[in-house]
Amino acid sequence: MKLLLKGGKIVSGEKVQVADVLVQGEKILAVGENLTDSDADIVDVSGKYLFPGFIDAHTHMALEVCNTITADKFDTGTKAELAGGTTCIVDFATQYEGESFAQAMDNWHRKADGESSCDYAFHMAISQWDEERWEEIEKLAKEEVSSFKLYMTYDNRVDDETMYHILRRLKEVGAIAGVHCENHGIISARLKEQLVDKGGREDVSAYPGTRPEEAEAEAVSRLLKIAKCVDTPVIVVHLSTAAAYREVLKAREEGQTVYIETCPQYLVMDESRYSLPSDEARLYMCAPPLRRKENQKTLWEGLSEGKIDTVATDHCSFTPEQKEAGASDFAKTPGGMPGAQDRPALLWQFGVNSKKITPEQMCGYLSENPAKLYHLYPRKGVIAPGSDADIVVWNPDANWTIRADQSYSAAGYSPMEGTEINGRAEKVYLRGRLAAENGQILEEKLGVYIPHGTKVMSEA
Repeated sequence: MKLLLKGGKIVSGEKVQVADVLVQGEKILAVGENLTDSDADIVDVSGKYLFPGFIDAHTHMALEVCNTITADKFDTGTKAELAGGTTCIVDFATQYEGESFAQAMDNWHRKADGESSCDYAFHMAISQWDEERWEEIEKLAKEEVSSFKLYMTYDNRVDDETMYHILRRLKEVGAIAGVHCENHGIISARLKEQLVDKGGREDVSAYPGTRPEEAEAEAVSRLLKIAKCVDTPVIVVHLSTAAAYREVLKAREEGQTVYIETCPQYLVMDESRYSLPSDEARLYMCAPPLRRKENQKTLWEGLSEGKIDTVATDHCSFTPEQKEAGASDFAKTPGGMPGAQDRPALLWQFGVNSKKITPEQMCGYLSENPAKLYHLYPRKGVIAPGSDADIVVWNPDANWTIRADQSYSAAGYSPMEGTEINGRAEKVYLRGRLAAENGQILEEKLGVYIPHGTKVMSEA
């Protein structure tokens, strides 16, 4: 089957050009002006932007955490992603205690295979490091996973020595680490202070103070110094503060390669949400927390100047009922928010429509850059001959409002409820098939697994 998209404005990280796109089966066959093919079904997309399918490289589907499991498994979570224009996610396959990396991968395949409505790849979240994992990681990095996740807080955090050893090994096998940067000692001390000074931790407005901006900045600084000793690139995930951003700029000035990921919640929401009534405030609890509003200006400047590399969701959803686990102690609240469906719309509305970024930059942050960073390019992240026919037909004139009852997420609420948007994913093609239209899923569970190991991509 062939499909010919006529007259659209094709977006890359470098330019916008009016051209036609010819699709055959799952692949893009040709891109150019005045294309014709008598066997193709023609779709007029004049006046619409054609983005490469968006990639969400930071999701937590079916994650077991805080004595519960995220509201969104791969079925509902990937429907939400696809409905908003995301055609591929990179989820965190988490190594639970006592597991090998192979066991962790098998576990996540059981969760995702046959359930996903968009394509999916995995990072490996390392929780336990030993001699066996040192040996095992080479095969995994070559064949399936080129990116690994490390935590500097939580029970599965790694200490500085272990961080050094892991980064050294990742350098040897050609892989990279994305790191959750918060100082665990500061957080622990602040949480204990809250009990001593306030007699409890019911008041959610105290939450951001237990994870202060300095805790992120210190951890970023420490990570970058360790990475410098190893002489290897790293990714700072979900960066949320101006202070942490300055630490990255300083390291880059000294010659280090450091990639930055931020998230929509840090661009459009702030810590005032934690002053809402506690049952509502808990819905916005994530880590790092929402920050003071002045941080948003710095993050948008970083995007405008091309100094931030990707925008992902950190989609980690829990229902209001699950969030009630922290009713008497906010530290027991499962942390995370839904965001899968609305990420492209928010970046368009508050970025492109507000003249903070261009369509080309939006393409870079949501498609091209994550595809290149995580070894998915050029299969993903570009509208070009030979690439997967993942295409988002973006209507810049569509007016709509974000509503939880129109979302595929199982969270049951939207952090951006009632936000008016001008522009949306009108049609979403997943490997050549029209899978979603105007926020509605037309075909589900079409997603396939995309390995992105170093060997796989060198042979692409």
